[in-house]
Amino acid sequence: MGRHRSDPLGIARLAVTGLAVVLLLAVIVIGARALLSILGSQEPAAGASPTPSARSSTQPSAEPSAPRVPTVRVVCQAERCPVFVRVPGGDVLIDRDLARDEQASYFQPELDVVLDDASTVQVLENGTARSPGPPGERQAFSVKRSPNQ
Repeated sequence: MGRHRSDPLGIARLAVTGLAVVLLLAVIVIGARALLSILGSQEPAAGASPTPSARSSTQPSAEPSAPRVPTVRVVCQAERCPVFVRVPGGDVLIDRDLARDEQASYFQPELDVVLDDASTVQVLENGTARSPGPPGERQAFSVKRSPNQ
């Protein structure tokens, strides 16, 4: 009568509880890493220069007398201008609304641009103005850096 039997259901309950705790910790770790990744991508990417147009930005150049021309410069001319710019197949450089007179400049060799309303922004491709679209027209296009820049 002094024999002690282990309860198979008790062991199963312990195993399931342990597995649930491990899975919960894994979900917390994955969620925290994803959140940190998203928060880290909110800062301007290398080569990006979102600045209000009232402030002048000084960009380094190969020659002191020749200013560096961005591959794409987007200047908001409305109260808000939804803008999306990314490196093709790579990093998203901006995916947000610009405020009136705010601008964003990018110097990467090739860029994909999406404008929700092309009439609300001025776009300069390699220093040359792009024709604005009709009001409300969504535009998506790619820009490559000019070989001489």
